[in-house]
Amino acid sequence: MEGEEHTVCGSITLEEWNGLLIESTMYGDEFSKLLYLRQGFPDSVTPDYVGFQLWDTLQGLSTYIKMMLSTQALLSAIGVGEKSATVIGATFQWFLRDFTGMLGGILFTFYQGSNLDSNAKMWRLVADLMNDIGMLMDLLSPLFPSAFIIVVCLGSLSRSFTGVASGATRAALTQHFALQENAADISAKEGSQETMATMMGMSLGMLLARFTSGNPLAIWFSFLSLTVFHMYANYRAVRCLVLNSLNFERNSILLAHFMQTGQVLSPEQVSSMEGVLPMWATSTNSNALHKRVHLGVKVSSLPRPDIMQLLNGVGASSHKNAKYLLAHRKGNVSVILHKDSTAGDVLKSYIHAIVMANLMEKSTSFYSEGEAWMDKHYDEFLNKLRSGGWKTERLLCPSITWRANWISHTSDAKID
Repeated sequence: MEGEEHTVCGSITLEEWNGLLIESTMYGDEFSKLLYLRQGFPDSVTPDYVGFQLWDTLQGLSTYIKMMLSTQALLSAIGVGEKSATVIGATFQWFLRDFTGMLGGILFTFYQGSNLDSNAKMWRLVADLMNDIGMLMDLLSPLFPSAFIIVVCLGSLSRSFTGVASGATRAALTQHFALQENAADISAKEGSQETMATMMGMSLGMLLARFTSGNPLAIWFSFLSLTVFHMYANYRAVRCLVLNSLNFERNSILLAHFMQTGQVLSPEQVSSMEGVLPMWATSTNSNALHKRVHLGVKVSSLPRPDIMQLLNGVGASSHKNAKYLLAHRKGNVSVILHKDSTAGDVLKSYIHAIVMANLMEKSTSFYSEGEAWMDKHYDEFLNKLRSGGWKTERLLCPSITWRANWISHTSDAKID
C-alpha cells in the first residue's frame, strides 16, 4: 500500500556457554584440551611449543620411571625392612641428605643464577644431566655401605643443581612461549602436563621395580636404558626451541653472517647453528667470536699496557658518545661499561666488540675500521634484526657487576 513503511527486523540467535562446562557433546579430546592446552591454542603460543612439550613430556616420563628404581635402592640402603635399622638413624641420614641438597642449591644460585637466563638451552640439558647423576648416586648407595652418607649427599647435591637450573630455565622458556601475555596460563597447564607425566611414570616405575626386584642386572639395564633415552629426549626438546632473544652466541652468529652477506638470519636458522652442549662437552668452534669478547671487565684486572692504552685514549670508543670502552689483547676484546650505561648501551658495546674481534683477523687498523662499521651499519643491523623477528631491547647476559666512570677530553681519556 502507498504511504506505508515496512520495517524488516532480522533475528539474532544468542548462545552463551562456559568453556569449563562439559556439555554432552564435549568428550575426551575437548576435555583434555581444556586441561592441558592454553586458551587460544595454537595461536597463543610460539610454533616451537608443541615439539618441545612432546619431548619434554617423554623425558619427564622416563625420569619418574627411573626415580622408582633409585628410590627403591636408596630405601634399601637406609635399612627399610631390616630389624637392625633404627628410626633415628634413618631420620638423621635423610636429614643430612636434604640439608646438603639445600646448601648446594643456595651456592649454585649464588655462583650461576645470573647466567641461567642467557643460556637457557644449555642449562636445561645440564639440569637433567645432574638429575641423572643424582639418581645414579642413589642407585649406587647400597653398594658402598661404609660411604653411604657421602654417596647420597653427593646425589642430593647434584639434584639441587637440577632444581635451581630447571626452575629458572622453565621460567625463561615460559616467557618465550607466551605470545598473548599468557605466561600464567602456560605455567598452569604445564603443571597439569607434568602431573600427568608424574602419575604415569610412577605407575610404570612401580611395575618395573616389582618385575626387576632382586635382579641387579635387570635393574641396571633398565636404569641405563632409560637414562640414555632421557638425555636423548632432552636434547631433542632443546633442539626444538627457536629463541628470538639475543645472547652472546646468537648475537655472534648473526653479526658474523651480516658482515659477510649484509643479510640477517632468521631465528629458525640460528637455532640450528647454535650449540646447546656445555663448552666442556664440545671442542668444536673453540675460536668463536663470542668466546673472545669479555663483557663488563674490571678495569684494575687489566694488564698495565691495556690500562695505559685506555688512559691514552686508545680504545676509548667515541661512537656517538657511547658509554663503553674497548681494549684488546692477544686477539681478545675487553668491554668496560660506564656506570650510566643502559641495556641499549650494553647491546651496542657487545656488537662493537664482536665487530672489532672479527676485523682483528683481517686488518691491523681494526679500531678505526670498527668505528667506521658502527657508523655505517649499526642502525641498519638493528633494523633488520627487528624486521626478522628478533628482540633487540637487551642482550641476555650474566649480571654485570663492574662498571667504571671516565671523563673524555680531546687528546686523552681519564678513568676514575
